[in-house]
Amino acid sequence: MAIKRDDRARACVEKTRLELAAFEERGVQIVGNAFSPLLFCKGRPNAAEAAGGEPFGGSDGPALRASLSALGYAPEHWSGLATWLADGTAMDCALLRQVVAALDPATVVACDDEAAALLGDALGLEMVLEPGQMVRILGMRLANLGGFEAALGDARAKQVVWSRLKLVPALGGPY
Repeated sequence: MAIKRDDRARACVEKTRLELAAFEERGVQIVGNAFSPLLFCKGRPNAAEAAGGEPFGGSDGPALRASLSALGYAPEHWSGLATWLADGTAMDCALLRQVVAALDPATVVACDDEAAALLGDALGLEMVLEPGQMVRILGMRLANLGGFEAALGDARAKQVVWSRLKLVPALGGPY
Protein backbone atom coordinates (compact mmCIF):
# COMPACT_ATOMS: atom_id res chain seq x y z
CA MET A 1 0.00 0.00 0.00
CA ALA A 2 1.48 3.33 -1.06
CA ILE A 3 1.73 6.14 1.44
CA LYS A 4 0.56 9.50 0.18
CA ARG A 5 2.89 12.47 0.49
CA ASP A 6 0.36 14.43 2.57
CA ASP A 7 -0.11 11.51 4.96
CA ARG A 8 3.65 11.22 5.42
CA ALA A 9 3.98 14.96 6.04
CA ARG A 10 1.18 14.87 8.62
CA ALA A 11 2.81 11.90 10.35
CA CYS A 12 6.16 13.72 10.53
CA VAL A 13 4.54 16.84 11.96
CA GLU A 14 2.64 14.79 14.55
CA LYS A 15 5.80 12.89 15.54
CA THR A 16 7.66 16.15 16.07
CA ARG A 17 4.73 17.68 17.97
CA LEU A 18 4.70 14.72 20.37
CA GLU A 19 8.48 14.84 20.83
CA LEU A 20 8.41 18.57 21.56
CA ALA A 21 5.56 18.13 24.03
CA ALA A 22 7.54 15.44 25.85
CA PHE A 23 10.60 17.70 25.96
CA GLU A 24 8.51 20.58 27.28
CA GLU A 25 7.20 18.33 30.08
CA ARG A 26 10.83 17.68 31.03
CA GLY A 27 11.55 21.43 31.19
CA VAL A 28 13.30 21.85 27.83
CA GLN A 29 12.97 25.41 26.49
CA ILE A 30 12.80 25.76 22.70
CA VAL A 31 11.84 28.94 20.85
CA GLY A 32 11.33 29.61 17.15
CA ASN A 33 10.56 27.18 14.36
CA ALA A 34 11.20 23.54 15.26
CA PHE A 35 11.45 22.69 11.56
CA SER A 36 14.16 25.24 10.84
CA PRO A 37 17.60 24.39 9.45
CA LEU A 38 19.41 26.49 12.06
CA LEU A 39 19.50 25.87 15.82
CA PHE A 40 21.10 28.33 18.24
CA CYS A 41 22.03 26.92 21.64
CA LYS A 42 22.55 29.19 24.58
CA GLY A 43 24.54 27.97 27.58
CA ARG A 44 24.49 30.99 29.86
CA PRO A 45 21.17 32.61 30.81
CA ASN A 46 20.93 36.37 31.23
CA ALA A 47 19.17 37.82 34.29
CA ALA A 48 15.71 37.79 32.67
CA GLU A 49 16.12 34.20 31.47
CA ALA A 50 17.40 33.08 34.88
CA ALA A 51 14.24 34.59 36.37
CA GLY A 52 12.09 32.46 34.06
CA GLY A 53 12.03 34.54 30.88
CA GLU A 54 11.99 32.98 27.43
CA PRO A 55 15.38 32.17 25.88
CA PHE A 56 16.52 34.81 23.37
CA GLY A 57 13.85 37.13 24.77
CA GLY A 58 16.37 39.83 25.69
CA SER A 59 18.57 42.02 23.53
CA ASP A 60 20.17 38.96 21.96
CA GLY A 61 16.93 37.89 20.22
CA PRO A 62 16.43 41.00 18.04
CA ALA A 63 20.20 41.21 17.37
CA LEU A 64 20.25 37.58 16.28
CA ARG A 65 17.22 38.05 14.01
CA ALA A 66 18.81 41.10 12.37
CA SER A 67 22.10 39.26 11.85
CA LEU A 68 20.38 36.25 10.33
CA SER A 69 18.35 38.43 8.01
CA ALA A 70 21.58 40.06 6.78
CA LEU A 71 22.98 36.57 6.10
CA GLY A 72 19.98 35.57 3.99
CA TYR A 73 17.97 33.55 6.49
CA ALA A 74 14.22 34.05 6.53
CA PRO A 75 12.79 35.03 9.94
CA GLU A 76 11.28 31.58 10.41
CA HIS A 77 14.49 29.70 9.58
CA TRP A 78 15.93 29.46 13.06
CA SER A 79 15.16 28.02 16.44
CA GLY A 80 16.73 28.56 19.82
CA LEU A 81 17.44 26.15 22.65
CA ALA A 82 18.40 26.89 26.24
CA THR A 83 20.85 24.36 27.64
CA TRP A 84 19.27 24.81 31.05
CA LEU A 85 15.86 23.48 32.01
CA ALA A 86 12.86 25.55 33.09
CA ASP A 87 13.76 24.93 36.75
CA GLY A 88 17.24 26.39 36.18
CA THR A 89 19.19 23.13 36.29
CA ALA A 90 21.62 22.24 33.53
CA MET A 91 20.43 19.97 30.75
CA ASP A 92 22.30 16.66 30.71
CA CYS A 93 24.15 15.47 27.61
CA ALA A 94 21.75 12.65 26.83
CA LEU A 95 18.73 14.95 26.80
CA LEU A 96 20.57 17.58 24.73
CA ARG A 97 21.52 14.91 22.18
CA GLN A 98 17.87 13.78 21.99
CA VAL A 99 16.61 17.33 21.47
CA VAL A 100 19.16 18.07 18.74
CA ALA A 101 18.32 14.78 17.02
CA ALA A 102 14.59 15.49 17.16
CA LEU A 103 14.99 19.01 15.76
CA ASP A 104 17.41 17.70 13.11
CA PRO A 105 18.95 21.04 12.10
CA ALA A 106 21.49 21.37 9.29
CA THR A 107 23.50 23.74 11.49
CA VAL A 108 23.88 24.07 15.26
CA VAL A 109 25.43 27.26 16.59
CA ALA A 110 26.67 27.58 20.16
CA CYS A 111 26.10 31.16 21.28
CA ASP A 112 28.70 30.91 24.05
CA ASP A 113 31.49 28.67 25.27
CA GLU A 114 29.24 26.96 27.83
CA ALA A 115 26.87 25.80 25.10
CA ALA A 116 29.83 24.78 22.91
CA ALA A 117 31.27 22.60 25.67
CA LEU A 118 27.94 20.92 26.42
CA LEU A 119 27.19 20.37 22.71
CA GLY A 120 30.68 18.94 22.20
CA ASP A 121 30.13 16.46 25.03
CA ALA A 122 26.58 15.60 23.95
CA LEU A 123 27.50 15.03 20.30
CA GLY A 124 30.76 13.19 20.94
CA LEU A 125 33.10 15.87 19.62
CA GLU A 126 36.62 14.83 20.57
CA MET A 127 38.01 18.36 20.70
CA VAL A 128 37.25 21.73 22.23
CA LEU A 129 35.17 23.82 19.84
CA GLU A 130 36.94 27.17 19.96
CA PRO A 131 35.14 30.48 19.31
CA GLY A 132 34.98 31.09 15.57
CA GLN A 133 35.49 27.45 14.73
CA MET A 134 33.07 25.37 12.67
CA VAL A 135 33.19 21.59 12.27
CA ARG A 136 30.99 18.96 10.68
CA ILE A 137 29.72 16.23 12.97
CA LEU A 138 26.88 13.73 12.65
CA GLY A 139 25.77 15.25 9.34
CA MET A 140 25.47 18.82 10.58
CA ARG A 141 27.59 21.93 10.90
CA LEU A 142 28.53 22.91 14.46
CA ALA A 143 29.90 26.38 15.18
CA ASN A 144 30.82 28.40 18.27
CA LEU A 145 30.17 32.15 18.36
CA GLY A 146 31.97 32.47 21.69
CA GLY A 147 29.77 34.96 23.52
CA PHE A 148 27.09 36.42 21.26
CA GLU A 149 25.06 38.18 23.95
CA ALA A 150 28.11 39.36 25.88
CA ALA A 151 29.47 41.01 22.71
CA LEU A 152 26.40 43.17 22.13
CA GLY A 153 27.63 45.91 24.47
CA ASP A 154 31.07 46.29 22.86
CA ALA A 155 31.45 47.48 19.25
CA ARG A 156 34.73 45.62 18.66
CA ALA A 157 33.48 42.37 20.22
CA LYS A 158 30.29 42.67 18.17
CA GLN A 159 32.37 42.84 14.97
CA VAL A 160 34.29 39.73 16.01
CA VAL A 161 31.08 37.80 16.67
CA TRP A 162 29.61 39.06 13.38
CA SER A 163 32.64 37.68 11.52
CA ARG A 164 32.09 34.33 13.27
CA LEU A 165 28.41 34.32 12.39
CA LYS A 166 29.31 34.80 8.73
CA LEU A 167 30.90 31.32 8.88
CA VAL A 168 27.32 30.00 8.87
CA PRO A 169 25.82 31.19 5.57
CA ALA A 170 22.35 30.02 4.62
CA LEU A 171 22.41 26.70 2.82
CA GLY A 172 20.70 26.51 -0.55
CA GLY A 173 17.65 24.37 -1.14
CA PRO A 174 18.04 20.72 -2.11
CA TYR A 175 17.35 21.29 -5.80
